Amino acid sequence: MIKYIGSKRALLTHILAAIGASAPAGAPGGVTVADLFSGTARVGHALKGAGYRVLANDHNAFAHRLATCYVQADAERWAEKATRILADLQRLPPRAGWFTETYCVAARYFHPDNGARIEAIREAIAAMGAEPELEAILLTSLLEAADRVDSTAGLQMAYMKRWAPRALNPLSLRLPALLPRPAAGACVALSGEAEAVAAGIDCDLAYLDPPYNQHSYLRNYHVWETLVRWDQPEVYGIAMKRVDCQSRLSAFNSRPGIGPALARTIAALRCPTLVVSFNNEGYLDRAALEAMLRPRGHLQVVEIPYGRYVGAKIGIHNPKGEKVGTVRHLTNTEFIFIVSENRIVLPSRAA
Repeated sequence: MIKYIGSKRALLTHILAAIGASAPAGAPGGVTVADLFSGTARVGHALKGAGYRVLANDHNAFAHRLATCYVQADAERWAEKATRILADLQRLPPRAGWFTETYCVAARYFHPDNGARIEAIREAIAAMGAEPELEAILLTSLLEAADRVDSTAGLQMAYMKRWAPRALNPLSLRLPALLPRPAAGACVALSGEAEAVAAGIDCDLAYLDPPYNQHSYLRNYHVWETLVRWDQPEVYGIAMKRVDCQSRLSAFNSRPGIGPALARTIAALRCPTLVVSFNNEGYLDRAALEAMLRPRGHLQVVEIPYGRYVGAKIGIHNPKGEKVGTVRHLTNTEFIFIVSENRIVLPSRAA
């Protein structure tokens, strides 16, 4: 899946264990889990694979398509058809245009040869008028193919001064790792603000992994947003960010805004159990989150040390892709808060 700041790849075992212990009867069958900030859909995909019915939500267009592919779309319905179409798309001749000029020439996120391939494939997908789930599968394949040949340190705030070795590899489409429909029922991908979605859904358990500091996923992954929307937006700066990065602001990326926004979202949920993942680099500390969650029931907290995202390991780069510094630490602590109306026994040591 896509390189993503805040990715929960290394924490999936702990998250699934916490949800498994917290879910009604401790088993996935018939249990609906809401993932209100789904991001790359890595957690929602894992929950679907574990047998839960998943409601995945994210307000960014690219994240919604990822969730539609990995959570909502079922392998038995789409895998064979998508495989055939992806093979046809792979054979298309390159077609350079606005995307290539903007993100491969004016900026250097992809080599122009791959930019022209990306552009040809995206135009073909747009012309298909495919069903939403099929289109999401094709777009996810293209996003992930582009991610494998990008020339960044993991974020789209800057690009490398010289082409990264992987940027010289040819773009190659692959079928995403689709999953069959779980016995618990059809999964759904939603696209809305977390507070509004929380108020309108019914679930047995909600998993919340909100943005925790100033890092906006729209600004960090603006190229993916443009590739999905395919809208040729006005752009600005050396990084060629979408101009709506300046206006589409989230309270979760604001130090004064995140507390009230998260409190309202939690209050809107009607489910008996919440699992909240939060980072020690966040705007809210452990004590503030405990105070917010404790009124809902029995609260337990698990602390998990883990390595920082790949961009931190590479170092600090300026908008021209030049390395200008190194990070101060390579390990963070992730807190997993579990609060339930009923006391539960966790498989991990509670801090």
